[in-house]
Amino acid sequence: MKIAILGGDGFVGWPTCLHLSNAGHEIHIVDNLSRRWIDTELGVQSLTPMDSIQERCRIWKEVTGRKLQFHFLDIAKEYERFKAWLQEYEPDAVIHFAEQRAAPYSMKSDRHKVYTVNNNVNATHNVLAALVETGIDAHLVHLGTMGVYGYSTIGAAIPEGYLPVGIETLSGETVEQEILYPTRPGSVYHMTKSLDQILFQFYAQNDGLRITDLHQGIVWGTHTDQTRLHPQLVNRFDYDGDYGTVLNRFLIQAAIGYPLTVHGTGGQTRAFIHIQDSVRCIELALQDAPKRGERVRIFNQMTETHRVRDLAELVSRLTGAEIAYLPNPRKEAEENELIVKNDQFLALGLNPITLQDGLLTEVVEVAKKFAHRIDRSRVPAVSAWTKDLAARVDRDPEHRALRTAS
Repeated sequence: MKIAILGGDGFVGWPTCLHLSNAGHEIHIVDNLSRRWIDTELGVQSLTPMDSIQERCRIWKEVTGRKLQFHFLDIAKEYERFKAWLQEYEPDAVIHFAEQRAAPYSMKSDRHKVYTVNNNVNATHNVLAALVETGIDAHLVHLGTMGVYGYSTIGAAIPEGYLPVGIETLSGETVEQEILYPTRPGSVYHMTKSLDQILFQFYAQNDGLRITDLHQGIVWGTHTDQTRLHPQLVNRFDYDGDYGTVLNRFLIQAAIGYPLTVHGTGGQTRAFIHIQDSVRCIELALQDAPKRGERVRIFNQMTETHRVRDLAELVSRLTGAEIAYLPNPRKEAEENELIVKNDQFLALGLNPITLQDGLLTEVVEVAKKFAHRIDRSRVPAVSAWTKDLAARVDRDPEHRALRTAS
């Protein structure tokens, strides 16, 4: 297939490009490199040293003989250019990663909230409108998030997208209907992903677009089979308080002798998936495309759930690191359960990678190798959901001690 990967320079986008190229597909990376500009804004770089996207593509061709084509384009701002690009290249599938992905970043200030909504919602709608206008029958695969559902405890498993409900009619009869599972986003970032769902439902029913929405858990791990092929193919690795994912952050903190920062009680339960499984799930979704006229296909892209404090204790036992319990800058329940169905990917043949000491140790080794690149002052999570929480975090003596020690 000819596949356009929007946001193909990013954390999940880059290994997806390599995985699908290695499988024999023609890959076109479309990216405005905004994630690299955000690094500059925040004053923090990827733990792993990253070459330019052009150099990454050159190395991939040198190592494998396969070509990755890069196109510099801002999907959210350059609608006419993107529409013309679609008409010129006519991809068979479009994978949409072109959204700002960090909940803490989306909550840093009003400016960051506005940027996240403008970028994410415009990008998604521009893709949908352009597919309709050009008439290109490409399968759109979108990377969403489990976070659209929030993290309250309801005592039942979260289904894959749709919830059967009984509705009482005026005559007193009960009719069955399937509705989108209700969202309860916990950040502006998660809110944009919830809005994406409504856009997808409209364009699938109104224009017959073929759409798959992947509600992904928190990604952990460093390498995929393809990123191991050459040092310059390494994936980006975020450790800062805005973009670093919780398990990877714990492993990096352990590698540099920094206390594992657990916010609140650590009773928040989250869904997780290894980076290798993430790219494999995307490939499986591509192979199982819906037909025109079908409803949006929704997968829960996760393999296991864990409480944050349990992960911290696991990493502590593995590495000997201390655990620091700090005020939670997020507005969320201190404790929650999370039960998630992922039957569709299992039925398609996914053999999940679960937390393993070897893979956890691999991340620690990567962190130790590049420890000289870590700015310890950027490790604490300080972006707060409200001004009251920001003040509480700032007043906390242990939090302040960690920042001072950094």
